[in-house]
Amino acid sequence: MPGWRGAIAQESPLVPPPMRPTQEIRGVWITTNDMGILRDLPQTQNTMARLSQLQFNTVYPVVWNSGYVLYPSEVAQRYGIQPFVWRGLQGQDILQTAIATAHQNGLLAIPWFEFGFMAPPLSELTIEHPDWFTHRRDGSDTTMSAAGEVRWMNPLHPEVQQFFTSLVMEVVNRYDIDGIQFDDHTSLPVEFGYDDYTVALYQQETKQPPPANPRDPAWMRWRADKLTEFMTRLNHQVKSRKPHIIFSVSPNPYTTAYNGFLQDWLTWVRTGIVDELLVQMYRSDIYSFMEQVNRPEIQEARQLIPTAAGILTGLRRRPVPMSLVQAKVQGARSRGLGMAFFSFESLWNDAPEPAEERQAMFEIMFQRVAVRSRLAATPRPPTPPPTPDPLLLPTGI
Repeated sequence: MPGWRGAIAQESPLVPPPMRPTQEIRGVWITTNDMGILRDLPQTQNTMARLSQLQFNTVYPVVWNSGYVLYPSEVAQRYGIQPFVWRGLQGQDILQTAIATAHQNGLLAIPWFEFGFMAPPLSELTIEHPDWFTHRRDGSDTTMSAAGEVRWMNPLHPEVQQFFTSLVMEVVNRYDIDGIQFDDHTSLPVEFGYDDYTVALYQQETKQPPPANPRDPAWMRWRADKLTEFMTRLNHQVKSRKPHIIFSVSPNPYTTAYNGFLQDWLTWVRTGIVDELLVQMYRSDIYSFMEQVNRPEIQEARQLIPTAAGILTGLRRRPVPMSLVQAKVQGARSRGLGMAFFSFESLWNDAPEPAEERQAMFEIMFQRVAVRSRLAATPRPPTPPPTPDPLLLPTGI
């Protein structure tokens, strides 16, 4: 559908009229594993055209990974964290090209700050700014992630907040984006926060040292609230510049997000700072997947904002059959959810079935047009969060 930007094509007398359009999210994350596609202009154009033909409506291209940005960044140069600039094979700005070709094919383009506050231990970021990083009570400072060993910037530190905000606003100001997305790494692991800055701030505000138990409920709540305060300020800065772009978050399911990473996204939704929620429901079977779909916080969120299930289409060493992908799409749709797929690499490549077969199955699943027009975010006045439900909110125990 080249050139389609939220409008329905005119009916042809030679074909049946189109089915009634839906508004569900049909997105896909484009990761650094897809750099071959992102860097080559013809491949970028072909990819966006094919996604549009298959009735997808949103792409989430990565822009922040492993301590580096994937676009020419004055901020990265100023902070001394990136001695090189990613360019396409034809010399193009990768992000600008991805956005432009997405729009030419009727897709929303929402850049994705994948790594959030994570960085590799030996990146320029960790070497140049060691005071920005936090640690556990015993002084250890790394975790293992899908990307390998990482350290964590302290999201409570004002210099970290300024740096991260500057990167985000650089993308907001420079590019014709439809939104901006933050995932499960825009967070703080629950066992972290014993760095000098955070300890001093906690003592200043509470008149006592942080508990030795990182899962102490009050200590968890204090850190989670600080993260929420930062995300609220970040939202206000984004919206002050471009009020109608989508402030998107793609966290883990709520219990994991809060208990493991102090990410209180339910409060973010309730207070109106999130325009779109994509929850990573990467479960290996349909039964555990549907348990997440049916969670009360998911059903609450979908009544307020567009909400989708994150569906794993496969990893390089973990292929996912299309029958399971289809079952998850049907399950999500049955409960009023859209869907976003991780990731483009495994939509139909690196998969158990031939690419043509998987694409044909997407055509069957997405027969109806799914309308997502630009300027998609409808401003929603912030509302105070309701009294916490003790049966829903985690206790930190």
